[in-house]
Amino acid sequence: MNVRELGETLYAPFRFGRFASVGAVGAVCDNAVLLTLTTIGVLPELAKFAGIETAIAVMFVLNERWTFSDAGRAGLVPTLRRLATSNVVRIGGITVQLVVFSLVYRRLHVDVSAFGIDLWLLVASGAGIGLGMFVNYVTESLITWRIHRR
Repeated sequence: MNVRELGETLYAPFRFGRFASVGAVGAVCDNAVLLTLTTIGVLPELAKFAGIETAIAVMFVLNERWTFSDAGRAGLVPTLRRLATSNVVRIGGITVQLVVFSLVYRRLHVDVSAFGIDLWLLVASGAGIGLGMFVNYVTESLITWRIHRR
C-alpha cells in the first residue's frame, strides 16, 4: 500500500466520527476519574494517568463493538490480542496526553475553580486529549484493527 492509498484508508469521515464519539465517552470517564482522585489528594499527573487507563478500557470495548466492528478477526483470542495491542499502541497517545496535560496544568496554570473544583484540570486534560486523539486514531486504525489490510 502506497502513501496515497494509506491516506485514503485513514480518511474515513464516518469511522473517524465514530472514533471521536467514542473518544468523547472516554473523555468523560477520564475526567471523572481525574477530578475524583485529585479531590481526595492524588497528584494530578497520577490521577490523569488513572483516568487515561480507565478511558482506554471503556473506549476499547466501544471501538471493538461499534467503530471497528467490521475489522479484525472474531473470537476471544483475537479480541484479547487486539486489547493488548491497543494498550501498547496507545503509549504514544498516553505520552502526548500526559506531557501536554502537565505542561498546560503546571506551566500555564490559571486559577479557575467552581464549587471547590480546580477547573484548570479540565482545560489541561482537554488539551492533552485533543492532541492525543489524532495519534491514537492513526495507530489504532493501522496497528490494532489493521484497516489497511482489507
